Amino acid sequence: MTASLIRIRGFIAAALGVLAAGLSGGAMAADPVAPACPALLDHRFPSLQDDKPQSLCQYVGKVVLVVNTASYCGYTKQYDGLERLYDKYRDRGLVVLGFPSNDFNQEPGSNAEIADFCRSTYGVRFPMFARSSVSGRAANPLFVRLAEMSGDRPQWNFHKYLIDRSAGKVTSFPSQLSPESPLLVGTIEKLLAARP
Repeated sequence: MTASLIRIRGFIAAALGVLAAGLSGGAMAADPVAPACPALLDHRFPSLQDDKPQSLCQYVGKVVLVVNTASYCGYTKQYDGLERLYDKYRDRGLVVLGFPSNDFNQEPGSNAEIADFCRSTYGVRFPMFARSSVSGRAANPLFVRLAEMSGDRPQWNFHKYLIDRSAGKVTSFPSQLSPESPLLVGTIEKLLAARP
């Protein structure tokens, strides 16, 4: 086949692709089924395990439980309850997001050390993000917004924020409240049953 014939065939294929895209609403058109990412979730954070940036927009439409964590805290055993919540409700639309923080001087390790501790000690499988600040002037932008929306900022490790499916409402729960407390579980079940 000559070079000019190859170019002509390529031009025809490209033209047919443009025509087909035009008839179907455009190849680059946004997916009409995919919801827009609300401002609260429109953030990217490095994954705890590999530092690769992860968009929180992947959790649009889910009930999201955000928790600031620490490896050397009296509440560290709450990892067990958080993992059980995640296991029990993830198929219904709950995701638990862990944000390790040394704001209260109980998470001094590197991201690799934190990831190993969470996996080997508590079998954590819910998404965890790289260590960051969650309180005060240096707080990461998600925690700034969560504090603004709930009127409550973390006073200690394992503070919990529960975000509804539309990411329009945030409920705050204190550190001492167990992940499997009737109050938190009841609120999760209510939010899972609601549709945005």
